[in-house]
Amino acid sequence: MSFWNNFRKKVDKEKRDKHGETLWDTDELFLHCDLQENLHQIRQAVGNSPDVIIREFEIGSPQAQVAVVYIDGLADKNMVSDFVLRSLMLDTAEETFKNRVSDKSIFDFIKDNALTVGEVKVIKDWKGLILSIFSGDTVILVNGWVEVIGSSTRGGESRGIEEPSSQVVIRGPKDGFSESIGTNISLVRRRIKSPNLWFETLKIGKVTQTDVAIMYVKGIVNDKLVQEVRQRINDIEIDGILESGYIEELIQDETFSPFPTLYNTERPDGVAANLLEGRIAIFVDGTPFVLLAPTTFFMYFQSTEDYYHRYDIIIAIRLLRFLAFFISLLGPSVFVAAVTFHQEMIPTPLLINLAAQRENVPFPAFVEALLMEVSFEILREAGIRLPRAIGQSVSIVGGLVLGQAAVQAGIVSPAMVIVVAITGIASFATPAFNMAISVRLFRFVIIIFAALFGFYGIAISNLIIIGHLCSLRSFGIPYMAPLAPFISADQKDAILRLPLWSFLTRPRLISQNKITRMEQDLKPSPPEKKGDRNEN
Repeated sequence: MSFWNNFRKKVDKEKRDKHGETLWDTDELFLHCDLQENLHQIRQAVGNSPDVIIREFEIGSPQAQVAVVYIDGLADKNMVSDFVLRSLMLDTAEETFKNRVSDKSIFDFIKDNALTVGEVKVIKDWKGLILSIFSGDTVILVNGWVEVIGSSTRGGESRGIEEPSSQVVIRGPKDGFSESIGTNISLVRRRIKSPNLWFETLKIGKVTQTDVAIMYVKGIVNDKLVQEVRQRINDIEIDGILESGYIEELIQDETFSPFPTLYNTERPDGVAANLLEGRIAIFVDGTPFVLLAPTTFFMYFQSTEDYYHRYDIIIAIRLLRFLAFFISLLGPSVFVAAVTFHQEMIPTPLLINLAAQRENVPFPAFVEALLMEVSFEILREAGIRLPRAIGQSVSIVGGLVLGQAAVQAGIVSPAMVIVVAITGIASFATPAFNMAISVRLFRFVIIIFAALFGFYGIAISNLIIIGHLCSLRSFGIPYMAPLAPFISADQKDAILRLPLWSFLTRPRLISQNKITRMEQDLKPSPPEKKGDRNEN
């Protein structure tokens, strides 16, 4: 045994010299035959942390030394007690007493017959051992063996399934993703009961070793897209992944763009719908936000609720969202340009009222707009960060008090307060929060252009934004598709939402394997009258 251990240490040293220290800076790469040496290495690797539970006992005939190791809080204590410890200490004793172990070794008997958990695996190195423990598994070490048994006992405290807080709907499912990647995957599988729903898991982060899953529907998704997503995630070299935003920033096509090129959602029904269109979902353990790729500009103005109501109502709502988008983007800049450079475009009675309001205001319209916009953004950010019980009250009361006080003090005009308030309310109409943030950023840029060049500046800034949008790609897909390039077949669910029976094909640029998704004879028609049937 000493010769074997010395040989292992020599190989360990050679590997460390070639590849550097291991992930957890342990002294060995391989496991030892001696149980106490292995337990010593585990304690040393975790810094003698008190939450690492080690239970030693003896089983079998002749007696074999066995140890069970798990982390309190990550492993389910009931599973460890009922399906691991009880099986080893009581049930194994009965089997040994009846001489049913026969010529099997204790290690093989535990692996094949003793444990009653669903998943059992054999671990052969230190990296796999430590990773299994910190994933919530329970590992079983047997004296004299250079392998250990890992049993799936993952559990611990976690948030249950609740209604999504960032994407609230009136009609539709109320369940949302949680911080458990296993729970999130099961919520999607509950909606797509097909063997073609595939997913593969990866470990990302040198220190955190975060579970990341790529999910897609085989036969619908473009295979080149799966390969591209897999390659980009595998190329990530970072110490830790704590949220899906890390993945989003590291794999997106355009680095220096305020517009999001990956869609994030908390809704399982939204993920299922996009998977059926040929997109890929990226799950990250520890966050309820799932990424969808590729994405387009018009996805950020669509809600899962759009497909649960009548299409004619949703057409009006979508047009309202786009109107609110343009108001939130251009509202203050149009007012600044009109008051500063283009007074002739304002009706005379309104112009007289505006001039009377601005008579005692010492600042130009541009400074007014900046003061009010910055104040509104500070109030909005404060309302988000404050506790829920007072956050909403502070933002509403603060806006009313500051606006009224600013008007009475002659710092801003009442018309500017109205414009900024309408602009702020319109920004909340965008379903996607990350798109609304981008609009808030560009709003300040357009105000500056409007203050310098009037409506010409607004036109120039809009042309720059449109050109930038048309240059963006999301995993090779044009960001403005299906408008640029124009695809007539995909206009049924872009700006408008036509009836579901008209969705005969999937998006052309996203899914290229199985385009057709609905038969052409599904258009509803009124039933025949009784008299007509009798005549026939």
